[in-house]
Amino acid sequence: MQYPSPDSNLNSRISYLPFIADCLNHLMSIFLYVMFLVVTRKEKKPDMNSQFIQGIQFDWNNLDEDSYVRDIQAFQGLETLKFSQPVTFFAGENGSGKSTLLEAIAVAHGFNSEGGTKNYAFSTYDEYPELCDAIRLSKGYRKEKWGYFLRAESFYNVATQEEQYADVEHPSAEYHKQSHGESFLALVHDNFGANGLYLLDEPEAALSPQRQLTLLWEIVRCVKQGAQFIIASHSPILLGIPDAEIYCFDKGPVHRCSYEETDSYQITELFINHREEVLKKLLANQN
Repeated sequence: MQYPSPDSNLNSRISYLPFIADCLNHLMSIFLYVMFLVVTRKEKKPDMNSQFIQGIQFDWNNLDEDSYVRDIQAFQGLETLKFSQPVTFFAGENGSGKSTLLEAIAVAHGFNSEGGTKNYAFSTYDEYPELCDAIRLSKGYRKEKWGYFLRAESFYNVATQEEQYADVEHPSAEYHKQSHGESFLALVHDNFGANGLYLLDEPEAALSPQRQLTLLWEIVRCVKQGAQFIIASHSPILLGIPDAEIYCFDKGPVHRCSYEETDSYQITELFINHREEVLKKLLANQN
């Protein structure tokens, strides 16, 4: 019997070394790529470009010199406003400019000034939002699949128009046959969904605190499915949505603030925790 010499086995093994080295290099490349994906996923920050509307640029030269908008303190010196989260709130006192800016955003994006989807084309009060002339929307790479501009003050008009638009294939939801709060939430349920853009002007006006929690749940549900919300609100409940971006329209030009810094939170907390003292001071000078 003839056995292979030790030298022949050694040479055979040596011949495989380049192949083994290539395999190891290939495996190392795969390992490094997987580690890269893991690390970048953990360190991934919110992508502003994922929002349908990334922000606003202001050009006050396009606004008439006698426009009332120039007198709004919150807009003084404002050049840009960025939306870096799926939910952005405009918070501030009545008359501070929240609804003025939200309406301008809505009209600039193609919505009816009184509300509804982009398909709503009606007017019960002919007024063009002057601020539209001074803003330009910065849009992301995504385009929303659906959208709705919901205004508490003109909801009755939108509900009426919805009945007029109805036909056999698209029956009316008959919002007028429900209470204000019920119809409001029914509209939200019917129109809010994944990958949509929703502009809400004081949506809490029609809702009890418990129903505001229901709306909060609906908003978060849609956000998890890729939606974006821009909301003008006084509600300390809605303003508490996790990770929401809050812009304050009080105390100077528009600026970011925390939930606890909003008047809605501070005044509500003060009243709940010191109700008797607050009422005593508030009513002391009444005859």
